[in-house]
Amino acid sequence: MGAAVGAVLRSQGHRVVWASEGRSDETRARARAAGLEDVGSPAEVARSEVVFSICPPHAALDVARLGLFAGIYVDANAISPARVREVVQAAGGDAVDGGIVGSPPRESGTTRFYLSGPNAAAVAELFAGSVLDARVVSDEIGDASAVKMAYAGWTKGTAAMLLAIRELARAEGVEEPLLAEWDLSLPELRERHERATRSANAKGWRWVGEMEEIAATFEADGLPGGFHRAAAEVFRGR
Repeated sequence: MGAAVGAVLRSQGHRVVWASEGRSDETRARARAAGLEDVGSPAEVARSEVVFSICPPHAALDVARLGLFAGIYVDANAISPARVREVVQAAGGDAVDGGIVGSPPRESGTTRFYLSGPNAAAVAELFAGSVLDARVVSDEIGDASAVKMAYAGWTKGTAAMLLAIRELARAEGVEEPLLAEWDLSLPELRERHERATRSANAKGWRWVGEMEEIAATFEADGLPGGFHRAAAEVFRGR
């Protein structure tokens, strides 16, 4: 996702840098393919006018703590509104809350970038006319992350439930009757299960932290977080 967002910014005529220090060969290859300029260390990246943090949820706060940032710091990670406020405090300076919905942006109509905070409009302008649809939610830090948490609570939460349900049927020896009933009354579930399986096998480990962040968001508003704590366990086992 980070490389794809960087490629969009490059297509908009912006200079985009990244830090290869401590990164894998696979990450380096993606950055090269996206045309990103390697400046070596995170300290050099921090000197940029705008910094985008796009990483697994568990690393969001650690990235923000790398040092004070010279310009606008955009946290575009799948974390709770409460967590993003911690990130903003740790990052220092100006900050924007972001939440990405959809696949890595390579064509129009696939990906929305929700933004909130006093500087959200300035960040959205960077993507104006590009394949990445940047939308300002409000000027309140936390609102963009709330959109992301609510959206992924359904998409990934129900994917985890579907995976667990079929495992239950398999364990009880009634998988075939269940599939036959799906075909009769819920014919879309076979394909949804196949998509959920492919996605979970490829990147389910990244969703563990996201489900925990969604659970924390529910609980912060007095709602039950157990649905998504269970979803985290489903993805942890993939």
